[in-house]
Amino acid sequence: MAIQRTQSGKVDKRTKEYKQMCANLAKARASQRRASVRVKRSTSTVKKTKSGKVDKRTVEGKAIAARMAKARRAKKTLANRIARLMK
Repeated sequence: MAIQRTQSGKVDKRTKEYKQMCANLAKARASQRRASVRVKRSTSTVKKTKSGKVDKRTVEGKAIAARMAKARRAKKTLANRIARLMK
């Protein structure tokens, strides 16, 4: 597959080889784009319900719910009440 060039030295865009090379490059770019999208999605996504809330049936959702419950309990402690009164 010899790539033909014009007089100025640029690749001749009218040839089959050039068009095939462009198609291969486009295919490679598309596959790279798809691969990068997959990586982004898998980093730290939390499944959500239709309404947009965190799905509490998943492992991540249960962990989030546990942290929120712990924070609510800590907020209601006597030490925190006294600290809020002193502010």
